[in-house]
Amino acid sequence: MPSIDQLVDAARAVRLNAHAPYSGFLVGAAIETPGGRIITGCNVENATYGLTVCAERVAIVKAISEGEREFVRIAIVADTDAPTPPCGACRQILWEFGGDLEIVMASLVEVKAMYRLAQLLPMPFDRRLLGSKQFV
Repeated sequence: MPSIDQLVDAARAVRLNAHAPYSGFLVGAAIETPGGRIITGCNVENATYGLTVCAERVAIVKAISEGEREFVRIAIVADTDAPTPPCGACRQILWEFGGDLEIVMASLVEVKAMYRLAQLLPMPFDRRLLGSKQFV
């Protein structure tokens, strides 16, 4: 299994691939599967901002496109003094595919904070709330 340092290092490295010409705010994310595989993602901005995709969602979608369906933790790296948590949309997507996974927030030089997703998203909307519908 990768160490937290390896996960954070992967997020730091992919952060340099971010496309952030408008904000200049580069973010990298690295998500880990139960088998120890690390899949990375970076933020990709768009001039309309609404079509911008966060690093966490890029990592999740990339992992899903590569056949992964379970995750245990994610590292998020930004060049900030304070921890940079996932936005609301990312929290929802992370919950949907990772449940109460570990969230590691780091700067360019150190881990700033670690949380469980349930601490950041205490009342998630998920399939439990969809009633008696059958899921395939």
